[in-house]
Amino acid sequence: MMAGLIIRPFIMETDHEALSNYCLPIEQAIYTSLPLKVIEDFRKDKYNLPMVIYLDEDLIGCFALYTDKAGNQYTSNENAILLKSFSLDLRHQKKGLAFNTLKVLPDMIKLSHPDKDEIILTVHHSNFPAINLYKKAGFIDKGYRFNGEEGEEFIFHFALD
Repeated sequence: MMAGLIIRPFIMETDHEALSNYCLPIEQAIYTSLPLKVIEDFRKDKYNLPMVIYLDEDLIGCFALYTDKAGNQYTSNENAILLKSFSLDLRHQKKGLAFNTLKVLPDMIKLSHPDKDEIILTVHHSNFPAINLYKKAGFIDKGYRFNGEEGEEFIFHFALD
């Protein structure tokens, strides 16, 4: 794990202000939810677990884990966990931080959700940087597709064994 890289659950008192200063360019915002939207969704659904990524004292990223066995429309595997809305603040992109986060994520999920045996995520078919990142981090495209609001989504898998 990269020194100083911390992934943990969102805490309103300490993380909200940093998320309000989050920088995500419009061309990336079409592919993911802004962190404050992730938090808003969390308040509506107890199965959404918003997570933050810090590098030392700087909040650099955000994502959500979706844990409901009945609510994962992308797989029939009830023991899958869904990775949603993964993003890094523009000021921290292109430094290998997204890759490092994805590499430590499986061990973190195994510890916090030992009942889960697979990570599922969707990525828009035209989001080539994200597709390449997920493949490089070990996620597998098994050919499953989903028609999302913005077009075709690829469903990627990562086995937790």
